[in-house]
Amino acid sequence: MSGCDVPPELARSPGLPKSPEGDPVFPEPWAAEAFAMAVHLNERGLFTWGEWAEALSAEVHKPGRAEDGSDYFDRWVAALSGLLVEKGVADAGTILALQQSWQRAAEATPHGKPIELANDPLR
Repeated sequence: MSGCDVPPELARSPGLPKSPEGDPVFPEPWAAEAFAMAVHLNERGLFTWGEWAEALSAEVHKPGRAEDGSDYFDRWVAALSGLLVEKGVADAGTILALQQSWQRAAEATPHGKPIELANDPLR
C-alpha cells in the first residue's frame, strides 16, 4: 500500500460519516455550509489558516467533547463564531439569537420542507 492509500487520521476517526467508498462525508447539509463559510471567509482575508487552526484546535480540545467525534462540526461552528466575534464581524449575542432563531425555524418546519428563518414563529 502506498502512502496515498493510507487514510489520514481524521478519516479513521470513529463515528465519522463515510460514503459507500469509505471516504469521509458531511453528516448534514449545515456542516457542509459551515465548512464552506470558513473557507470563504479565509479566502476573503478575514482570518489566516493559522488563526483558523488555532481556533478550531482550541474548540476540539475543550472538555466535554463527544468521544465518538459526532460533535466535530458543532465545534467547527463554535470556532467560526468565536473568530467572527474576535474579528468584530458580529457580537456573541447576535450569533446566539440567530442560532436560536434557526432552531425554532427548524422545529416549526414540516418534514421535507426547506428550513428558512421565515419559519421561526417569533420572527
